[in-house]
Amino acid sequence: MTTALITHDDCYGHVTPPGHPEQVARLDAVLGALEGMDLTRVKAPLAADDDLLRVHPKSYIDMVRAAAPDTGWRSLDGDTHMSAGTLAAAYRAAGGVVRAVDLVLGGEVHNAFAAVRPPGHHAERETAMGFCFFGNVVVGARHALDHHGLSRVAIVDFDVHHGNGTQDLVEDDPRILFVSSHQWPLYPGTGAAHETGCGNIVNLPLPEGTESAGFRAAYERQVFPRIDTFKPQLLIISAGFDAHRADPLAGLELEAADFAWVTERLCDLADKHCGGRVVSSLEGGYDLEALGASAAAHVRVLEERGR
Repeated sequence: MTTALITHDDCYGHVTPPGHPEQVARLDAVLGALEGMDLTRVKAPLAADDDLLRVHPKSYIDMVRAAAPDTGWRSLDGDTHMSAGTLAAAYRAAGGVVRAVDLVLGGEVHNAFAAVRPPGHHAERETAMGFCFFGNVVVGARHALDHHGLSRVAIVDFDVHHGNGTQDLVEDDPRILFVSSHQWPLYPGTGAAHETGCGNIVNLPLPEGTESAGFRAAYERQVFPRIDTFKPQLLIISAGFDAHRADPLAGLELEAADFAWVTERLCDLADKHCGGRVVSSLEGGYDLEALGASAAAHVRVLEERGR
């Protein structure tokens, strides 16, 4: 068994305006940091509309498709922009997570990391925002539930920003447990502890300046016991690395070692409850050096578990 690395050159086609933090170079930083690892490399397919329709209404998908420009940029909000290659990249990003789910649940690989962009955890049911167009990890989770017949999927999001889109998409679905740790207050302004959905949402707001000890204590106290009780059949990670101390968009103080630690602990729970089945998908991370180091620390744990 191995670890799959799922990506596609179309993800480079999503070109943002000059100075935008969600830039093409992010993918180079991640893939460069993973060079030399023993990974099964797989091309991300385009998402099927049936998979997207499990998450977003047809009217929204049609709007995103119609908004795609032939040249230049079109803005769907103040920081979410489409270039000529964005639509294909967004379909590859969602399709990459679906492919990861198929590979892991089909027993072809032990776990998988989707190195894709644009990210997805801010995309709400009918709203593109926060650099995101489709709810990539929720597309994968619903595919696991509806296509593969699972009954419980857990999504853990350690991006520094609250996964408001993921929460919006799953808050009425008890089959999905969603846990988000994030700096508070910070964009997008959601993610208070009292936001619990239908009992399936766990939000961990962390104050600016939180370091390793505080982050790890919060996970030990609130995240790991909740996952243990839920007993997921698949664990999906929204792997944002912008909680790193070097990241320019936020103020948490984590190091690459913290992402390795949380990945180890999540893999322990996956070993206990779902045969080690873990799917991870790239979200944020905007300091290129820190992003590469953190992604490598994360995937190295997956690779070791996949041997």
